[in-house]
Order: sequence, then C-alpha cells, then structure tokens
Amino acid sequence: MSKKKKKYYAVWKGHHTGVFESWYDCKAQIKDFKGAQYKSFETFDAAKKALKGNYKDYITKKGKFKSELSEAQLKKIEQPNYNSISVDAASSGNPGKMEYRGVDTKTKKELFKQGPFKEGTNNIGEFLALVHGLAFLKKKKSNRIIYTDSKTAISWVKKKKCNSKLTQSKNNEDLYELVRRAEDWLKENNFSTVIVKWETKAWGEIPADFGRK
Repeated sequence: MSKKKKKYYAVWKGHHTGVFESWYDCKAQIKDFKGAQYKSFETFDAAKKALKGNYKDYITKKGKFKSELSEAQLKKIEQPNYNSISVDAASSGNPGKMEYRGVDTKTKKELFKQGPFKEGTNNIGEFLALVHGLAFLKKKKSNRIIYTDSKTAISWVKKKKCNSKLTQSKNNEDLYELVRRAEDWLKENNFSTVIVKWETKAWGEIPADFGRK
C-alpha cells in the first residue's frame, strides 16, 4: 500500500517557529495564535529555505499559496476544469478520527460529507470519498469529472479494492461497513466519470481540503 506523501511545515509566526515534521506538531504552534503564518512543503529543505525568507513571498495578494512550479512548468498544465467536483479526506492521526467530503470545484459548496469516524486512515477516507463522488455523479446523471489528490485512492478504485492494512476493530466497524459497500458498488456498477489527479503544485490545495495542512 502506498502512503500519502509526507509533508513538512514552516511556521513563521506561532507559539514556536521553525520546521515541523507533522501536522500535529504544526497545529500545536498555530492554535489560538493570532496572525499565525505557516505553510506546508514537500521536502524539509524547501520548508527550511522558505523559513529563511518572508511568508508573504509564498502567498498571493489574495492570500492564496503561490505555486511551487516554475512559469515554464505551469504553462504545460492547464487550469482546472470547473465542470467538476473535488473530493478529499482528513485524518487526525494515522489511524485516528477521519472524515471526508465532496465539493463543487469552483464554488467549494459542500455536496456530501461523512464522519468523523472514530478510527480510520487518510487513505481509506480518500478511497471512500472518491467512490462516494462517483456514485453521487452517476445518480445525478452528471457529465462532470471528479478530482482527487490521492494516487492511492485512484489505484484502489481501479482495482475495486480498498487495500488498507488497518486492522478491523469495534472502533471502526461502521467505517469498514462503508468500505465493503464501496467495494460492492464498484463491482456492481459501470461509470463513465473521468477521474483526474488534482495538480496541487500548480493549483494549490484541492478545493475539498479541510484546511488542516
């Protein structure tokens, strides 16, 4: 099973500043801190380099994070297709409390949401969100595409199988019931919805993001 890519967090303003290697540690520095400044990066070196600079260099005038790609790279990637929905999941711990949702890509209007579940993983949430989105669009006979930022979820949907190694227990019985239903739906239904990987480096966080990065 492939794991979600690790992120590093630069905190310019917070209870403590520096580079932190987990969202849990980063959150502790910015919680209840007025005017906190922080951003996630894909490598420790990138976060460390950013910390030496100015926070404003990494956001746009509208307060959104700037792309980590060069202008040449951005030209190769088109803008998002707004005739779409976006799905994402969030987990406080791995395993930990998990929830997922789907939103309209352009307006960010929430279309569906499940959780929080007592014990889950981000990968399971991403898988369930994607299947839920596929079922949602099929039911509405919609021609919209669906965005996810999880390669793992895409591969699991293709295989019609959730390959999580999370041990089933009383704490996640309800979650695994949803997993079984999602797997059954994939086996019993055909769908024409196009699944597209969200280009985080070019477009920023996926619209369905829970804002915990």
